[in-house]
Amino acid sequence: MSGRTSKPTVGALRETGESSSVPAVLTWLAWSLFAASVAALVARVRLGGAWEIPGAVAVDGLTVLLWVVVTFFSGIVHSYSRRYMAGSAHVTDFFLGVFAFTLAVMALVAADHVALFWLCWLAMGLLMARLIGTVDGWPQARAAASVARRSFLASSALLGVALAALWWATGATTVSGVAASADGLGGPAWVVAAVALVLAAMLQSALVPFHGWLLSSMTAPTPASALMHAGFVNAGGVLLTRFAPVVTVDAALMLGVVAVGATSALLGKLLKTVQPDVKSELGCSTVGQMGFMIMQAGLGFFGAAITHLIVHGFYKAYHFLSAGEEVEHAVPTEEAHSETSAVGAVVVLATGLAGGATFAVLTGKGTSVDSGLLLAALVALTTLHAARSALRQTALSPAARYGAIPLVFLPAIAGYALVYEAVSSVLAGVPMVSAPTELTALHALVAVAFLAAYVAIETGVHERSERLYVALLNAGQPAPETVLTATEEYDEH
Repeated sequence: MSGRTSKPTVGALRETGESSSVPAVLTWLAWSLFAASVAALVARVRLGGAWEIPGAVAVDGLTVLLWVVVTFFSGIVHSYSRRYMAGSAHVTDFFLGVFAFTLAVMALVAADHVALFWLCWLAMGLLMARLIGTVDGWPQARAAASVARRSFLASSALLGVALAALWWATGATTVSGVAASADGLGGPAWVVAAVALVLAAMLQSALVPFHGWLLSSMTAPTPASALMHAGFVNAGGVLLTRFAPVVTVDAALMLGVVAVGATSALLGKLLKTVQPDVKSELGCSTVGQMGFMIMQAGLGFFGAAITHLIVHGFYKAYHFLSAGEEVEHAVPTEEAHSETSAVGAVVVLATGLAGGATFAVLTGKGTSVDSGLLLAALVALTTLHAARSALRQTALSPAARYGAIPLVFLPAIAGYALVYEAVSSVLAGVPMVSAPTELTALHALVAVAFLAAYVAIETGVHERSERLYVALLNAGQPAPETVLTATEEYDEH
């Protein structure tokens, strides 16, 4: 671990040479689940349809796709943890917790009965809180687990309210039954259900202003952080996708989802700029990326949200598991932002437009005057930013970096578009995977504000305000009781 999340005391380590067979067995089981999930995905693509136990479980395209993703991440985390957790007195509990969390997520995405869905959601949160506080003799870890647990219980309570309201309004006791009855939803019961669903998703995905639990969770072992950021926080997108027929009933609600997503996307990026350590930077990055995911759901493209959470999961798992190397790889620079020349600005603009056109041609999104146009613009903007960030880490001169932008960006956005199309084909048959909305003046306002703020961040304008810096520093602070403040608290000797 890095930054303020140093290792626990020597009392948490084994003093004997004993080794447990549990990690090896559970690692083998995790990879076996991955192999079985891949087989299920292949069968689903070839045979189509949904496999179900009526009234309890329904395995559709979304289920098998997420099974493959979560079991792959689980297998990686299990394998990585064999060495990372070696010698820890908590190794068995940790591996049992990771494996149980994997099973809870797999059950959640297959659950059709609303009670089973809720129980899996609750179990998933409680298990993740336990992983955050793995070292129970470490006061800061216990405090972080408590902060996370309160947020997850609040999310579960909101989901319970939403499911109860939907049952009251439709009489359906299954997720599929609610989706089938969504056309008749409206009135106070729908408002309660829809708002509760969105709030539950925001809490679970650590969107602003509910991001505190995520920034306070740095006591979690690094592999647990990888699983959290690559899988757990994505649950908000999964929830909105499962209940897409409910949240798409009213365009005003969808616009609200876009607004909260845009807010988190921008603030997550801003908060990242003031973080003092690698894991906290990655945490703020997750807040921003989850904002993008929720924005895509608000635009009506739930398949795009699922694509984003998958791509982000791979990206964030890699960066967390390699976080220890980031200090070695970091190269001091004399200036945070280089001046952008007129030619450079033209190159970036032209490249962005070409990328947006590429995405539109390959996916068909953005070819009509609807929310797909905004989706194409957002994907182009975020992919362009990622390409520029990657090039900034190279030794190329500024002029060479601008020349390299198209070479990196255009293949990246084309690859993203192809992944999106592949995901969409697997999700065929899932209700409301694509439900574009009409563009309104408010959409345009959100887009303009988002673009203006993004450009300001890219050019470093925000760094000139001391008041903004202090506000961001305060907003990005974890809960005080989760922070190590004295070296004796983590002295191994």
